[in-house]
Amino acid sequence: MRVLSLSTLYPSAAAPNFGRFVELSLDAADATGEVEIVRISPNGLPPWPLSRLLPAYREKADLARKDIWNGNTVLRPHFKLLPGMAPARNPTAIVKAVRPLAHKLHAERPFDLVDAQFFWPDGPAAMQIADALDLPFSIKARGADIHYWTTIVDCREQIVEAAHQADGLLAVSEAIKADIAALGVNADKVKVHRTGIDRSLFCIATEAHDWLRSRLQVPIFEALLVSVGALIPRKGQGFIIEAMAQIPEARLALIGEGEDRTMLEKMAHDLGVADRVHFLGSLPHAEIAHYLQAADVAILPSASEGLANAWIEALACGTPLVITDTGGAREVMQSAAAGRIVERSADAIACAVHELLTSPPHREAVAATVADYSWQANGAALVAHWRRLLGTAA
Repeated sequence: MRVLSLSTLYPSAAAPNFGRFVELSLDAADATGEVEIVRISPNGLPPWPLSRLLPAYREKADLARKDIWNGNTVLRPHFKLLPGMAPARNPTAIVKAVRPLAHKLHAERPFDLVDAQFFWPDGPAAMQIADALDLPFSIKARGADIHYWTTIVDCREQIVEAAHQADGLLAVSEAIKADIAALGVNADKVKVHRTGIDRSLFCIATEAHDWLRSRLQVPIFEALLVSVGALIPRKGQGFIIEAMAQIPEARLALIGEGEDRTMLEKMAHDLGVADRVHFLGSLPHAEIAHYLQAADVAILPSASEGLANAWIEALACGTPLVITDTGGAREVMQSAAAGRIVERSADAIACAVHELLTSPPHREAVAATVADYSWQANGAALVAHWRRLLGTAA
């Protein structure tokens, strides 16, 4: 089985943590030995000279169109992107860049299937490429691609059309499956495909807990709260910073970068908690694991999610969660040991954190709530899904 996998979410030298979960899922599918995956990650760039003048695109402009990343060949054809403008044109721009390459590769060795790892803009683009090659195609929904992009005029129509035309769909949670069905799509077409986890990194480190806290310069008498996620409005880190005024015995580590950073730094200063709020930027997964292993509570008050990898990674480290009731939250939080689901407010976050600090669950009990998650299971399920679409399931 030969699969053309299309994903604008994929790591690179310019953004090594961007879409890491896509890479790991495809790696796990590769590891089954049942499939050859050709990885195409279209690289959106604004017209020159903006591609050189805008800091966000400078490093991306230097990426080779054929790249070796972590031992895998990744094809990165460039497509024209207009930052903040006309997002509805992006699938067509991707098709223009990818279709000639797809035709060439298909002529050399035929593909069996086209796979899109994200619904927007990858899904509508995959639909057109699959049509050009006369192949079946599949799309995976992860969260914002359904919750956010279906609210944008002209994007929603393309998403719905691609969902109807797809031979199969994947969703990271039952909640996202229901959201897809609410678009008028046959729910029987959608299979739940949960995320995996790198257990060599994200695991309990009880014996190293004090050492980790010392290394991170966290006094043993202080609680450590960690939040992993892009610093954007949807993730809601402002609610955590506001809650910190009610949790004087704790300090907060924010892992991630984004447009809200300056605003959040000012908020921390204005509330008088800046000395206890640490902006760590984007970190390698190994360092994120250290913070989660040393943390007492992980917090993510998102407005919307599918099923966040950050949830599963924290729980696997034995760290309970404080999260909002969004996406697959209730599918993950089926035990009190996993933490608390709260309203999206500073007061609710502070109350839940106090509860967990006062009566912390055993880390082993927390980790047990995600014992079934692994990249091996994720990869095997992905290959099985592709085989079902081709009628070759074992």
